[in-house]
This record gives sequence, C-alpha cells and structure tokens, in this order.
Amino acid sequence: MLKTQKYPYNVDRAVSTLRRNDPMMADLIDRVGPYNLKLRDQKTPFQALLQSIVYQQLSGKAAKSIHGRVLNLFPHRYPSPSRLMSIRDTELQAAGLSRAKVKAVNDLAAKCADKTVPHSQTLKRMPDEEIIECLQKVRGIGVWTAEMLLIFHLGRPDVLPVGDLGVLKGFRIAYGLKSNPDPNRMRKHGERWRPYRSIASWYLWRANDL
Repeated sequence: MLKTQKYPYNVDRAVSTLRRNDPMMADLIDRVGPYNLKLRDQKTPFQALLQSIVYQQLSGKAAKSIHGRVLNLFPHRYPSPSRLMSIRDTELQAAGLSRAKVKAVNDLAAKCADKTVPHSQTLKRMPDEEIIECLQKVRGIGVWTAEMLLIFHLGRPDVLPVGDLGVLKGFRIAYGLKSNPDPNRMRKHGERWRPYRSIASWYLWRANDL
C-alpha cells in the first residue's frame, strides 16, 4: 500500500481557497491534478541545507549526481556537521563541489554545530521571517535557499519564492504571458493566494512540466 504524504496544513482547504480566489490558478490545478509535494521532513536541517547548497545553480540531473557522490563520503552513516568537518576539502571537490560550495558546506557544518542554525524542533517554533534571517548567516545561503527549507522541510504553507526561475516561468506559462513576470508583479498577484502561497508555488513549478 502506498503511503499518503502528511502535511502540516489542510490540502483540501488550501486548494479550494486557491480555486475560489484565482480562476487561472483553478485552471492550472485542473491541468496538473492532485497536489503532491514531497516533504523532506525526515531530514535534519543540516542535511536539507547541505542538499540545497549542492543543488544551487545546477540542473537537476547534475545536482543529483554530485549530491549522491557527496553522500557517498558518509558510508553507512547519515551526514552530520561533525562528520562533514572531518572530511578534507579535496575530497569534497573531487565529489564535484566547487571551492565556493566547499566553503559554504563547511560554514554550514560549523554553524549547525554551534547552534547558529537551530535544530528542527526549535525551527518549527520560529516564524518564517526569523528563520530566513537566521539562515542567511551561513555562507552561501540566501533568501531562496531559506525559502526552500521552509517549503520542503518545514512544510510552511505560505511561502512565495519570487526569485525562483521555475515559479516565474510557471506563472508565465499558466497565465499566458509573453515573458516572465518581475518579482514585484509576482508578489502582488500572489496576495490572492494567501495563506497558501506555497501550494500555489508547487502548482506553478508543475506548470513547467505541462
């Protein structure tokens, strides 16, 4: 039997709200089908952010390959800050990380170890903006990476990553525009999706697959 993904929000209510408030989004929902975001809540913040840093500015296929090689540096173990700090930079580079990303993942490990980046249970009690501000203290982590953690790791329902190319392109496709909207237009239109902008974002990502 297939396991059903559990979310910290009511998906039926979210989809109904999006349909009611935005007819174009309702059409996109009909074309895409049931909501099926894959939460990564089984990972620690360190593991989730490590993956996000590896995936930055890479195609999905290339990023997945490099991420797999990085994970192979932790045989039979889960990645942890202390284990990563024991790995030589040359090994991380041989796995495919650039020098900038090696510095970023080492800084991530250090800031998770000293609790600059809190554990999952602490993060779950923090508001979105506070988490974004906190995570930007880590080298190589900006607003986008923090937003991905909010959506995919913590399951926050109302995040709209206006700097995400896939979301902007999906909006162009779904709303019949000639070019991608600027972030301000995206943000303004997204007000009608509150408090479920994360769910709307997932549908915009899926628009790229249509």
